[in-house]
Amino acid sequence: MRIRTLPAATALAVLFSSAALAATTPAYADSSKILPVRSAGDIVVDSAHQRVFVSDPTGGKIVVTDYRGTVVQQLTALPGVAGLELSADSATLYAAVGGDDAIVAVDTATGTESARYAVGDQPQSVAVAGDRIWFGYGASGYGDLGSVDLRGEQPVITLGQATRSWYGAPLLDAAPDSGMLLAGETASSPSSLVSYDVTTGAPVRLAATTAGSFIRDVAVTPDGQNVITASGSPYHHPVFKTADLTANGSYASDAYPNAVAIAPDGTVAAGIDGWYDPDVYIYRPGATTTVREYDFPNTGSTSGSDVLAASGLAWTTDASRLFAVTSNSNDVFSLRVLTSPTKAATAVTVDAPATAPRAKKLTVKGKVTSKVPLPAGSPLTVTRTDLESKSGKQLPTATVKSDGTYSFTDTLTVGGKVTYKVAYAGDAGHAAGSGSDSVDVSRAKPALTLTNNGKVYSYGADVKFTAHLGTTYKNRKVEIWADPFGGDKPNKLVKSGTVNSGGNLSVTLDLKRDTKVTAKFTGDARYQPRSASSTVGARVKVSTAVSGQYKKKSTWGHTYHFFRKSKDPLFTTTMSAYPGRKQRLALQVYYDGHWYGAGSDYFALSSTGVSKVWLGGTHDTGWRFRVRSSYVNGSSGDTVNSATHSAWKYFTFTS
Repeated sequence: MRIRTLPAATALAVLFSSAALAATTPAYADSSKILPVRSAGDIVVDSAHQRVFVSDPTGGKIVVTDYRGTVVQQLTALPGVAGLELSADSATLYAAVGGDDAIVAVDTATGTESARYAVGDQPQSVAVAGDRIWFGYGASGYGDLGSVDLRGEQPVITLGQATRSWYGAPLLDAAPDSGMLLAGETASSPSSLVSYDVTTGAPVRLAATTAGSFIRDVAVTPDGQNVITASGSPYHHPVFKTADLTANGSYASDAYPNAVAIAPDGTVAAGIDGWYDPDVYIYRPGATTTVREYDFPNTGSTSGSDVLAASGLAWTTDASRLFAVTSNSNDVFSLRVLTSPTKAATAVTVDAPATAPRAKKLTVKGKVTSKVPLPAGSPLTVTRTDLESKSGKQLPTATVKSDGTYSFTDTLTVGGKVTYKVAYAGDAGHAAGSGSDSVDVSRAKPALTLTNNGKVYSYGADVKFTAHLGTTYKNRKVEIWADPFGGDKPNKLVKSGTVNSGGNLSVTLDLKRDTKVTAKFTGDARYQPRSASSTVGARVKVSTAVSGQYKKKSTWGHTYHFFRKSKDPLFTTTMSAYPGRKQRLALQVYYDGHWYGAGSDYFALSSTGVSKVWLGGTHDTGWRFRVRSSYVNGSSGDTVNSATHSAWKYFTFTS
């Protein structure tokens, strides 16, 4: 179930291989990737091939990932696969496949099944100890211990070796070099923990004790001297001596312990199943305080944070990474890759003034905190990013004081947003850490104007807009944007360029709608951004035609259309088209030297902008009339143009 201490020759080969890989593979931060599983049974790490194996009992498969958590293979058709174990030479992965009553061997180099041992009766856990493969088997209500001896030409399978009754298949772990096998009760409360000496091939029971309720995980220290358990209670991870299972301390955690993994250097990862507390507690060997803690966030939109899976922790052989299997309330499982887990986390705070005047000295201060305090004098890298150093400029190194605080001064020659990043590179006992803060440094306000604000132009007029930029530092570039009224036309950059020697930049626009024109200056190191806008109107193109008259004649100062009183005049309006647009047709009558309103109404325009209206009813003779079409902003169905009226058309009726 755990990463094992390799034989000397193999260990050296792996270490040299890891060293070469480390030289070519960049470090990366903690990460998480979703696993294609429906459950989680066990996890082991193959450092020789940089592979992680996660069993899925419900899905009947083993998922294989690389060190980044990316799935590279899925070993299927393994119903009920649960416990996993890696051989001492990392060449073979052993899996307890309860649904097939078998122990399955997988070649770790190829990811293919290399052997299958029919052991019967639902094996659930597997461990390598002495010169045999040991497995815990049995359904709910009874359990036992068996072994597979591979030393001869044919495997020898021996069952019924537990020397006691179990309420279910016992959970196993071992330290191969010690010949010590540990078995834990998973199906009862209180739960038994039993140690066996398996050096002779037949398990010799050494000691037994109770280890809380419903053991969820068991891990033997690399030297075989101690064993750590994780169970629903107590709310810590107790330690027992393997020889006699007497208590030998504990590692503080919280409710409810469900996982434990021990790195080859003895570092302990103690995990719990809890929403509201840290999920994993990292202890250096024998320490009473954590060097680091991990609290997993939630994956996706779920209730509560992700929780650690039982037996869901595993180390790399160099302890540079800890892998954790987690799940959320929607049963989505993830593999979390925790880098530098044996190093104390380093937090760096940075406190810069919120605002500051340009060309004046300012002070930046902060504090570096860690569970393992940094020594006084530890160096901090300071990087300043501003408008003239967008990639960052390194400043003189700051140093940590005995109380973890630091401070430095800086004089800024540029304005705008200035960010200070303070970083600790890390060391053998501390992970790297950094923090940042920004200060808004004052800048002068430049002059910027734009012509034509408030003017109204005829439809389709070519109008010249000129932006004028006053004094600035280095940037002399201006953008001019045009935003026509109406949701179907986007705000568009119509010109961008450097102003001329007079500070001007001009553009000519063909106006067919009311338009907001904006000149933008993005600012520079000493002058702040500025914009200036002009909103101009554009009339529609509109005309009114009268037809059906029997004659036209110039009289009373205008051209009149003469109609027989039996004839209905036809008024045809042609207007710039727009979806849903209507024209307002107004009629006036002349009486006693003045024109008076005789009625008006709105009429829809066709998609081409045409409206035809007949004037019906009884037509009295001897009266003078006039008619015109209008676009009224808002009342004509839209707001994209300015009010526009056609010329009046005059008519009268005769007998």
